[in-house]
Amino acid sequence: MNDFKPLSGLKVLEFDAIGPVPFCGMMLSDHGADITRIIRPGGQPNGVDAGEDDMLLRGRARSIPLDLKSVEGRNRVLELVAGMDVLMEGHRPGVMERLGLGPEDCHAVNPALVYCRITGYGQSGPLANHPGHDINYIAQTGALNASGYKDRPPAPTLPLVGDFAGGGLLGAFGILAAVLSARTTGKGAVVDTAMADGTALLMALHYGLMNAGLWSAERQNNLLDGAAPFYRCYRTATGRDIAVGALEPKFYTAMCEALGLNDPVFEDQMNRGNWPEMCRIAEARIATMTGEELQAAVDVPDACLSWVASLADADEGVQMAARKTIVKEDGRYSVAAAPRFLPPGRGA
Repeated sequence: MNDFKPLSGLKVLEFDAIGPVPFCGMMLSDHGADITRIIRPGGQPNGVDAGEDDMLLRGRARSIPLDLKSVEGRNRVLELVAGMDVLMEGHRPGVMERLGLGPEDCHAVNPALVYCRITGYGQSGPLANHPGHDINYIAQTGALNASGYKDRPPAPTLPLVGDFAGGGLLGAFGILAAVLSARTTGKGAVVDTAMADGTALLMALHYGLMNAGLWSAERQNNLLDGAAPFYRCYRTATGRDIAVGALEPKFYTAMCEALGLNDPVFEDQMNRGNWPEMCRIAEARIATMTGEELQAAVDVPDACLSWVASLADADEGVQMAARKTIVKEDGRYSVAAAPRFLPPGRGA
């Protein structure tokens, strides 16, 4: 792994939170940022605090317990702010202002500070002060309704889209964009990162397809939502699931050959009227294949077939193992920093 740390020298003050804020901090820390974490006395509530096992907290330079409601705690924070490039917090709107630590207070001691706020609904709008979690944020953007089976309510998803992509990842992007500006202009900024906004942004492809008449608002009725026989998962006779992602014609042809799907109905890939029958035939065929036959199919590169790994065994996959993307040692998991940085001129 290359030791290049592009954020070395970036000083960040992180206020204790759960979900997207520590994820954003982990990303910055993984790439060299020096992070000081302000923790609340007593820690986070039971059920959300993984303690020393919380991978999101890796790489923090130091943690300082402070009572932010005390004069001493507030003054200590402002002392720290004076030497920071970035402040990041995840409180609902108005909380930091009531503590005397809002953007106006902090910019008074450090005009170049990038003040990042990661919240569910942002700093404005009728729901700005409402509590919520990932499922609430993605529900209001169309993302939740677009995923899952059409004959059931949407299933709760892992909090990847709202919390971590829409919140933490876009928070990191906003921070770095504002830092570039601050280093040129000497003026900081407030980064208003809303998980609902970020989720909507991630849906840009699908709303664009709807504009073009290529995507239906009906769940499981589209190319990429499980309706297509060549882009979905199947259960095998061994109990393992296999994922199929053969979109392009040459990959579709390779998939049909690898799985032995010879029925004439498969000759017209994009005939949506045939998709239910194609799914039924593919399900029946895959359910009869042996483990050896399925592995041979997965080993055909152009067939775009993958075993569906569980959290417990994903580290054993050939790609994950080769790049040490997911590693398990002594029963404990770790995930590699991303993206990776290579020396100039080196492609791999």
